[in-house]
Amino acid sequence: MKKFIIEDEFWSLFPNAKIGVIVCNNIDNTIKDSEQYKELILEGEKSALNNLTDEEFSSNQVIKVWRDAFRQFKTKKGARASIEALLKRVSNGNHIGTINPLVDIYNYISLKYALPCGGEDIDKFDGDIRLTRANGTEEFIPLGSDENASPYEGEVVYKDNAGAICRCWNWREAVRTMLTEDTKNAFLCLELVDENRYEEFENALNELSQLVHKHLGGKYEVSVLDINNKEVKIMD
Repeated sequence: MKKFIIEDEFWSLFPNAKIGVIVCNNIDNTIKDSEQYKELILEGEKSALNNLTDEEFSSNQVIKVWRDAFRQFKTKKGARASIEALLKRVSNGNHIGTINPLVDIYNYISLKYALPCGGEDIDKFDGDIRLTRANGTEEFIPLGSDENASPYEGEVVYKDNAGAICRCWNWREAVRTMLTEDTKNAFLCLELVDENRYEEFENALNELSQLVHKHLGGKYEVSVLDINNKEVKIMD
């Protein structure tokens, strides 16, 4: 059995955070019609602009709340939340490319609701996955590299027994567990630090699960973890 566990070291920093989890089983993530996902992302890009009403990019609440969160732990210089990276590209007039159906769907949701969203291949996890603070020795090979770049001690990370899976909370993903066309069982997560946006968070989580089921088939289970509900089973 594999579980997703959010450890107390995380909750000590973010006691009011909520992490939405969707466990997807027996999905078909092969690319059949990339055009429909391109259109979906374009729709998300248009919706994203509704969350960027302040001319000064960093003053928009959906950006500010994550910059404040990242100040609570040591991060690599220049590291920003994944949602900031997406919204920055859109605000500059650039488009988000398609990757594979599951990634395209969660990028659409992330853009539409201005919330960080990510995913990993459950079958590539070594034991449980934990959201915690790094000890600084975890192996981490980021996408686009073949060199180890271990997190800092105290950095917020997702990790398993083999090393870090995502650095600086949701900034940079490891190549080891990334979603591919061959992925059959996936772990998706949606992250909230702004308590005032819980309704949007719930709507995003529901729409994400429905889109995955509609486009990729399989079965899914949805959970919301918080300080009173710190773990969930992700595989028997």
